[in-house]
Amino acid sequence: MDGTPSDFTPHGKHLIAGDWVPGESRFTSDPAHGPAHDFSVGTPDLVDRACRAAEEAFWTYGYTSREERAVFLDKIADEIEARGAAITAIGTSETGLPEARLEGERGRTTGQLRLFAEHIRKGDYLDIRHDAALPDRQPLARPELFMMQRPIGPVAVFGASNFPLAFSTAGGDTAAALAAGCPVVVKGHSAHPGTGEIVAEAIHAAIAACGMPAGVFSLIQGGKRDVGQALVQHPLIKAVGFTGSLGGGRALFDLCAQRPEPIPFFGELGSVNPMFVLAEAAAARGAEIGAGWAGSLTMGAGQFCTNPGIAVVAQGAAGDAFVASAADALREAAPQVMLTPGIAQAYRDGKARFHGRNAVRPVLTTAQEGRSALPNLYETDAANYLQDQGLGEEVFGPLGLVVRVSGAEEMEALAKGFEGQLTATIHMEDADAAAARRLLPILERKAGRLLVNGFPTGVEVADSMVHGGPYPASTNFGATSVGTLSIRRFLRPVCYQNVPATVLPDDLAGALGG
Repeated sequence: MDGTPSDFTPHGKHLIAGDWVPGESRFTSDPAHGPAHDFSVGTPDLVDRACRAAEEAFWTYGYTSREERAVFLDKIADEIEARGAAITAIGTSETGLPEARLEGERGRTTGQLRLFAEHIRKGDYLDIRHDAALPDRQPLARPELFMMQRPIGPVAVFGASNFPLAFSTAGGDTAAALAAGCPVVVKGHSAHPGTGEIVAEAIHAAIAACGMPAGVFSLIQGGKRDVGQALVQHPLIKAVGFTGSLGGGRALFDLCAQRPEPIPFFGELGSVNPMFVLAEAAAARGAEIGAGWAGSLTMGAGQFCTNPGIAVVAQGAAGDAFVASAADALREAAPQVMLTPGIAQAYRDGKARFHGRNAVRPVLTTAQEGRSALPNLYETDAANYLQDQGLGEEVFGPLGLVVRVSGAEEMEALAKGFEGQLTATIHMEDADAAAARRLLPILERKAGRLLVNGFPTGVEVADSMVHGGPYPASTNFGATSVGTLSIRRFLRPVCYQNVPATVLPDDLAGALGG
């Protein structure tokens, strides 16, 4: 493939353990522009076939060497890059996202595959521990103990609507599971099935090139709720990675918990990512922060899970300047295409929640039609916000809410009232340090990532990154879906007592010089 857009026309089939399988029913994609294509609809029978193949593959893939898996991850990245122009073409057509965004997201996708390859080569993630035998210890001898992290088995991954590459077919959940040694069954998102298909072709090519078992990866397109339910409840699936709505994610989480064998559900469900503008920062550069906030709100039509939907700033002239500057910048924003008609309608519905509410003042309101989105801005006070839980619900799109406070004490009380978040941001000057020190312990309990003097739209893929937080931001506060720590989700510790070096797993025996 030479990478030109004409090289790829979707065939609309599922990839099940190395075979491209058609479905009896079809659905038609709904692209933002360009031609629509027909795709097969997933079924519970296909889920069963894929899960059984993944379990069979695990007996080989789960016991490959770290180097073999690292080479495989690198090869997937190579195959995605070889299809780069074609991926951009189909991705922009399906989602309406600009080419630069898709190209950047592709780089993030291949970058995290290569980062995970490098990470598992080092072996630190195995968390190997050794307690030597103490045969002469009194009153009881101690046996020799080893501990190491081991892969858990087949993992289900749900593609995300807003990230057709980085959180979908070969995105962070898939990459982390494969790095851990776990086969993956992906339920593709119907918002971008062609993008999912071409990425699945890249993974399929890497499987063949590296001699991996065919069942190590499957992609099931489309399907109704019965497909998702069948996937999370299949007895051979041992964990689930999900990025999506609070309602859909919570329903799947409950299904995982209700199984005869409950399994972990690593769901990222929603966040308003509050931003706190401290007094001296507001006085020194409130207008500048307001304009920057507007840019973050409208980036990608606000369709980021880290979109900072709420800004907290004090009453008074400095806060007024912040609000006025944000409104002026938002008025200049051009319409943007949203990912799907359904997401656009949900944005309109979310906006409607702010009308007719007590003590909510419209600062900037706009009208939307079809898949087009324009920003909206509202203002309220802390007392009203704390009494009205609906104001804290995520609106997926370029909508901002300013919450005005009387001072630092009310800002701290407001922070304590927030639910779990992916991020929380503080804007401060040096003179705000005392207020920031009081606020920081509160925000540590509320969010997985804390920022100072920045904006959260932009998640670095790195060892130290945490993309998760207390519920409802995510369903597992001890996990992250971005960064090398995300691999840990698909591992579990195993202790080996008095096991000879000749029998121990190779990673353990090798690390101990056995």
